[in-house]
Amino acid sequence: MRTLAFDGRMGASGDMVLAALLAAGANADALAPVEDALDVRYVVDGVDENGIAATRVRVLLDGADGTDGGAGARTHTHDDHAHPHDDHAHPHDDNDAGDTPAEGHGPRRTYAEVVDIVESMALPDGVTDDAVAIFRRLGEAESSVHDADLESTAFHEVGADDAIADVVGAVLLLDDLDVDRVVTTPLSTGGGTKSMTHGEYPIPAPAVVELAAAADWSLRGGPVDAELLTPTGAAILAHVAEGAETLPGLDVAAVGYGAGGYDFAERPNVLRAIVGDGGSGLDRESITVLETNLDDAAPEVLGDLQRSLAAAGARDVTILPATMKKSRPGHLVKVIVKPEDADAVARRLAAETGTLGVREHGAGHRWVADREFRTAELDADGETYEVPVKIAAGSEGEIYDYSAEYDDAAAVAEATGLPVREVLRRAEAAVRGEE
Repeated sequence: MRTLAFDGRMGASGDMVLAALLAAGANADALAPVEDALDVRYVVDGVDENGIAATRVRVLLDGADGTDGGAGARTHTHDDHAHPHDDHAHPHDDNDAGDTPAEGHGPRRTYAEVVDIVESMALPDGVTDDAVAIFRRLGEAESSVHDADLESTAFHEVGADDAIADVVGAVLLLDDLDVDRVVTTPLSTGGGTKSMTHGEYPIPAPAVVELAAAADWSLRGGPVDAELLTPTGAAILAHVAEGAETLPGLDVAAVGYGAGGYDFAERPNVLRAIVGDGGSGLDRESITVLETNLDDAAPEVLGDLQRSLAAAGARDVTILPATMKKSRPGHLVKVIVKPEDADAVARRLAAETGTLGVREHGAGHRWVADREFRTAELDADGETYEVPVKIAAGSEGEIYDYSAEYDDAAAVAEATGLPVREVLRRAEAAVRGEE
């Protein structure tokens, strides 16, 4: 399985995603539809980031320095981009005389207006849908923060031309790379505060937190006092990337480094992108196991633990019968969690059951299959019914299992009079026949 893996230890912004994708092998000519639709152009530079040869992307107003803004303007290389360092962050300031960054330019737009612009571009199949979905995530994050209606939500920094160029450009480059899967390690947010449209806010920005809540990956603070994860970068990765605790096993085909907007004294400020084929059949992720023994829990409480603990972050919950002291019947509850969720899940387990203690076993890791859902269509009595089927597969595409969703199958069985196991069989057979 062709995989693109981002190393998120220095966060991500829209221009860092663009630069990392170009450095990892995407063709800059794929960006032409954006330059044709907006009054902007991309300039791609080679820069030095603490000894790392990185790529930087700037989005400039078209024709600002007298160039024609055509395809030839998309690629420039400079060798004089070393920057002074001390113990503080310094923003890049490498624009040539006459260059005008597109950042902040363009009218203040609503979510609906941004969508109209994206849909008016001549984009390849699927790119429009992905770009609109990313802006929807941004819109939902902004509307949640401001308690506003999505359609009328006004974008601030992320509604300008450069943000549109970042989002649509990233989707175009991903389409050009043609990978099967995108993952990212936990994304660093940075720290400190930042001045925004509504005043001074702590980092991460409120919209970034909202985007992370709906994403598959996790956040972590630091490692410097600066904004490392921007709303645009977070929205792009929330839509395209799965979370991974560590970089997956890959036979590396290409690697690229996308430079960020700051220099740091002791850290290269880059987003690393690695493209390769999955080396092992299963993905390895960090876990820990929580346990507790119960001898007085009501059946209703035990029955609800799957739901309540999953809401707190549990990955799996198992309840086993056990013999307790004085030969009393009881239960052993075992919960698989990510290490960063262990405290919250342990607290919820104690609150729900009244247990006096929760043990932690450092299991270390587990190996998990890739999972995707396909919809099986079943015909019965002249009606068509849909049943989702989960497919478990290795990173090389080898399929381990087909499993129809029981609740959906039960609903179809009730509507048709068929036995549930017959609905399950038919749904799994229908999807298996597509392979």
